[in-house]
Amino acid sequence: MKDTIILGIESSCDETSASVVKNGRWMLSNIISSQIELHKKYGGVVPEIASRKHVELIIPVIHQALEEANTTLEQVDAIGVTYGPGLVGALLVGLSAAKAISFALSKPLIGVHHIEGHIAANYIEHKDLEPPFVCLVVSGGHSHVIFVEDYNMFEIMGKTRDDAAGEAFDKVARALGLGYPGGPLVDKFSQDGDREAIKFPRVIFKDGSLDFSFSGLKTSVLNYLNMMEQKGENYKIEDVCASFQAAVVDVLTDNLILAADTRGVEKIVLAGGVASNSMLRKELSTKARNRGLKLYYPRPILCTDNAAMVASAAYYEYGKENTSDLYLNAIPSLKLGER
Repeated sequence: MKDTIILGIESSCDETSASVVKNGRWMLSNIISSQIELHKKYGGVVPEIASRKHVELIIPVIHQALEEANTTLEQVDAIGVTYGPGLVGALLVGLSAAKAISFALSKPLIGVHHIEGHIAANYIEHKDLEPPFVCLVVSGGHSHVIFVEDYNMFEIMGKTRDDAAGEAFDKVARALGLGYPGGPLVDKFSQDGDREAIKFPRVIFKDGSLDFSFSGLKTSVLNYLNMMEQKGENYKIEDVCASFQAAVVDVLTDNLILAADTRGVEKIVLAGGVASNSMLRKELSTKARNRGLKLYYPRPILCTDNAAMVASAAYYEYGKENTSDLYLNAIPSLKLGER
């Protein structure tokens, strides 16, 4: 049986990435050019700067991915590209490159939902993983609990009603003066902190919803810092980080376990940038073991935005002949399951 080679392109936020993936599972290359250092001084991603940097990097990154994979564009069977959600200017850069290649070489174009890509990162990491399972996708822009019934069938069981988990991490880190990006820094400082030192709230909805809400938690942290400053009392940054992080992790893990119980599945999956968080992985590993569930998560490089996950997701769309035409446009607020 002939191998299927997919070229993946990702440019939804501040990573310019291209990757070559074979049969949806074998990563032949995965080039990621991050803009973190560029945006650090602004305390977050500046969309216009991100878009301009993508324009500068997209072609060299694609060339490098093909070279590392020892593959030519002629050998590629299809091009997968993120077309939403994300920053519209950033998305358009990757999308324009993908459409140009598709048109020039008459190769199929496959639009990929960014969240679908994060889920698919686990297929590269775990060659044995197959649906059905429930997946927790947590990043700077998303906090979703998703039932993955099949490779192309998704049901959102819960999502944030305000701030995403990663967004809350960034805002708390900024308040503490830790810098950007906040998630890894909060995680680092929490290693030396007491998670029980400060009682921050956990939001659980009385209607039984698996949705999340982190805005109130973020406000609680800011109120605590203001109160301590007004009293002239000292606090340990490490304790604040550990206590805040524990509040986020408790809700994320409890909702994922409950989703698995609701759907009667034995496999739970982590994905997205926050999936690299050490406390989240540790707590979920313990809860999964206690409940007899099997936990899957990707290595950190596959948790960040990358094109390998896009190529993997595109492979499963390609198998269903879910291709896109050259009128495919960037959709910043694209809903999962829409095409």
